[in-house]
Amino acid sequence: MREVMTKSMARNIFYGGSLFFILIFLALSAHSHLYIVNSENAAKLDDSVVRGKHVWEKHACINCHTILGEGAYFAPEVANVMTRWGVLDDPESAFEALKGWMEAQPTGVPGRRQMPQFNLSDEEIRDLTNFLIWTDNIDAQDWPPNEAG
Repeated sequence: MREVMTKSMARNIFYGGSLFFILIFLALSAHSHLYIVNSENAAKLDDSVVRGKHVWEKHACINCHTILGEGAYFAPEVANVMTRWGVLDDPESAFEALKGWMEAQPTGVPGRRQMPQFNLSDEEIRDLTNFLIWTDNIDAQDWPPNEAG
């Protein structure tokens, strides 16, 4: 091999490397697109789930809770809360469980962080329940890593 790199050698390395990485980028982009299309949960997305997401955002739940790993770590992960409570397959029981939990806040247990009372209507709690059920059914690739979130 030559000890000196000529201009044409440098240009060929640049163009060859650029082409190689552009092809890798395109292949990974296509793979990501196909994965998202095959694993998304949009078929179960209805108006109640959308309204539940708005309740989640309106009350800034993400400022304390995480959902699918995104958010604050002050309060528990809620992506699998319906599975943890054992009510994922029964929306009415899920609604009753979440309603009871929300209405019991703050618990007043000394030394424990307190969730505020948001005074949500039954419709808002039902929508939030449907949003959490929908989130729990997302293929999150084994996230959260443990049952407790």
